[in-house]
Amino acid sequence: MSVERTTEVAGKTIGTKATPKGAWTVTFLLFLFMVVNFADKIVVGLAGVPIMTDLKLSPEQFGLLGSSFFFLFSIAAIVVGFIVNKVPTRWVLLALAVIWALAQFPMVGTVSFTTLLICRIVLGAGEGPAFSVAAHAIYKWFPDEKRTLPTALLSQGSAFGVILAVPALNWVIVNHSWHYAFGALGIVGLIWVCAWLALGKEGPLEDTQVLAATEQKIPYLQLLTSRTFVGCVAATFGAYWALSLGLTWFTPFIVKGLGFSQSQAGFISILPWVFGATIVILTGWISQVMMARGYNTRVARGVLGSVPLVLGGLILAMMPHVQGAGLQIALLVVGSGLCGAIYVVCPPMLGEFTPASQRGAVLAIYGALYTLAGVIAPAVMGAMIQRAGSMIDGYMTGFTINAVIMVGSGLLGLLLLWPNTEKARLTRGAAPQGAALKGAVSPT
Repeated sequence: MSVERTTEVAGKTIGTKATPKGAWTVTFLLFLFMVVNFADKIVVGLAGVPIMTDLKLSPEQFGLLGSSFFFLFSIAAIVVGFIVNKVPTRWVLLALAVIWALAQFPMVGTVSFTTLLICRIVLGAGEGPAFSVAAHAIYKWFPDEKRTLPTALLSQGSAFGVILAVPALNWVIVNHSWHYAFGALGIVGLIWVCAWLALGKEGPLEDTQVLAATEQKIPYLQLLTSRTFVGCVAATFGAYWALSLGLTWFTPFIVKGLGFSQSQAGFISILPWVFGATIVILTGWISQVMMARGYNTRVARGVLGSVPLVLGGLILAMMPHVQGAGLQIALLVVGSGLCGAIYVVCPPMLGEFTPASQRGAVLAIYGALYTLAGVIAPAVMGAMIQRAGSMIDGYMTGFTINAVIMVGSGLLGLLLLWPNTEKARLTRGAAPQGAALKGAVSPT
């Protein structure tokens, strides 16, 4: 049941939905959900050097391993996205977390490259829908004007997943074995499952079945070809290119490219995520402050998310032209960390104009498309390293490609993200159909 609150704005009294009790508890649980999600993602990159050594993998094979996580990622995201239009998100999130946990345990013992590859593909299929389903679940607890900050906290789970997991997992890898790092993640996943069973609930602001019967629909073709949807996919594709390189290649770059030890690399590897976490929280807070002060969502979400992508790409492009490991790491940390802004603003922008009964599928398709960068980026970096005259030259070529993609995606975001006018454009001419539908299902 939604709760209405009256607010005085410019001399007019309007009704707004209040945040229900329990909303922040669920948000915190879903924040932990994303912590586990990204800890699962980072472990292969963190253990990259010992995995390549033990299994005798070439850079191209390791790039394939990094990409394999995303082979079924997009397909699973789309399928589950349509499922959560009709099935409560509480049970879908539970099923996803169980898959994550179980996919880790085969790596505890002796494992072949093929087995590791298959387990990563299965894990990717389970994690593909994670962010879009979690965002859809949170939006059942918060009205539109209050969604940016909880989305920022949800996105921050990715950073904290790395910040918290890297030192702990690296200690296990250095002092025991990379095999046990996977087992530890499986246990943590099962602990979250128990917590969600005890405390997880469905949001009361939206009833999916009622909305599906009464809400005015917009054809999916129109939603998926709208300029804001295309802009969100393009902008986030560039950000995810950088993120997937960070997940797979950052630690090997620190160890093999710059000559640090595995222990040192464990601490260095958290720096992009600490900086990225700061960007995420700042973006969420600044966006809501701007909206409260009257800025439209074109500026408070679209421009705010796109400009850091362009700046980050320009900073990253400087890496091959500077000397010194410290400066190169600093440019990589800042350049890639600025990407976090786009993850905060795109889901709320899509939620502005997508009917709630279609939102789960649209968010999932959005996620499925931009995460295709995760299939391509690690493999491209592996190929660059394999074919370069020296390892460091290969890394620098890969990071330059990343910089170009980030700048291009940020510029597309600036050009295409107009969420404040999208709903009116999409629903123009659809009102008669909506009225007819409402008359068919309503007795009054």
